Amino acid sequence: MSRAGLVRPLAGWGRYPVAECRVARMSRPTEAPDFIADTPELIARGCGRSYGDSSLNPDLTVVSLGADRLLSFDDETGVLECEAGVRLADLIDVILPRGWFVPVTPGTKFVTIGGMIAADVHGKNHHIHGSFCDHLEWLDLALADGHVVRCSPSENTNLFHATCGGMGLTGIILRSAFRLIAVETAMIRQRTLRARGLDEAMDQLEGSLDWTYSVAWIDCLAQGESLGRSVIFLGEHARLNDLPAAKRHSPLDRPRRRNKRVPVDFPPIALGAATIRLFNFFYYRAPRRAEAIVDLDDYFYPLDALQEWNRIYGRRGFLQYQCVLPLATSRAGMHSLIEAIAAARAGSFLAVLKRTGSESFGYLSFPFPGYTLALDFPVTTENLALLDRLDEIMLAHGGRLYFAKDARARPEVAQQGYPRLDRFRSVRKDRKLNEKFQSLQSKRLEI
Repeated sequence: MSRAGLVRPLAGWGRYPVAECRVARMSRPTEAPDFIADTPELIARGCGRSYGDSSLNPDLTVVSLGADRLLSFDDETGVLECEAGVRLADLIDVILPRGWFVPVTPGTKFVTIGGMIAADVHGKNHHIHGSFCDHLEWLDLALADGHVVRCSPSENTNLFHATCGGMGLTGIILRSAFRLIAVETAMIRQRTLRARGLDEAMDQLEGSLDWTYSVAWIDCLAQGESLGRSVIFLGEHARLNDLPAAKRHSPLDRPRRRNKRVPVDFPPIALGAATIRLFNFFYYRAPRRAEAIVDLDDYFYPLDALQEWNRIYGRRGFLQYQCVLPLATSRAGMHSLIEAIAAARAGSFLAVLKRTGSESFGYLSFPFPGYTLALDFPVTTENLALLDRLDEIMLAHGGRLYFAKDARARPEVAQQGYPRLDRFRSVRKDRKLNEKFQSLQSKRLEI
């Protein structure tokens, strides 16, 4: 097979940076060795929902969406086997009507299973159930010589630990098996709280650790006593008895969503501090029921209802910033981060605070016990400088940056934030993976 594909501009979900990449589509796992043999270097890509340059390689970017078969399911153990190109959205459409759901989900369902493994995604339940790869039984990986090996907690263990969270830098993920969870309904029992400031928000999250799901939206432009004021959303999978009697006859049905699409790129003026301040004012004060039964999609994937929402940030794109701070320094560190953002008048529409739990086994897995903050900023010279300042604050408090969201960090951010990075590099070197599997991000961060 020749290195098929067209050279075209390609970017992550943040639309920054944009690179001219040769792009080819993999239709089945058996094609992987041919792609690997036919190019000096490459990176695999799923739906392109990582935000920066982690799935970009100008020489060859292999899109795995064609390798999307469900292979088997054991309804006694809940173990599902599938190809890496399966989209989470399609998987949920199949398993939820049968009373099953994924154990960990990111904030969008428009991702592939391979991408979820590569980023070792976490969700609103990390403080209880960890990251996605904590529920992984095994994965099949195509290496630099085209050979396919099975990796698991007991087989090719170092390679397994390097691949889970390894951002595609150990090979092309082809297949995997992971455990699902049983659910009685397609609904979430939601409790909504308000916090007048950051300390109160963190107190409420600490007091809600018995809830499976928890997340806080933060107003990053509020200052003074209102600094970090928040709306907190707690959740549990609704049981059959939680539903109104009229809905108990079809508890796994989901309402048809009328998705909307952002038709144009918004102008820069639409994202000024005044607009964000007004949005935050009304979002914080919007009337909400303290207790409600809500659709699963509305709880986990609210932004998926607005297709191409990344166009709101205009043609220059946006920067997603997500870091995690350890418990011991979280309060001081989060105060410093939010104070820097508020002082710069660079508030974010999408500012999310979550409590994180135990660190996963992946050498480059992101969360550890503490708090993670995620924000979006339009790409401007001022915001790029602000994010450098946020890196300084994060590192001073013992924090770590999430590679799946990064588009601009310096190498020292990776070196200081990931103490197992040398072990990751060693696996890459020993298996001769370090030259074959590269992305613009891996070169920028020198990983």
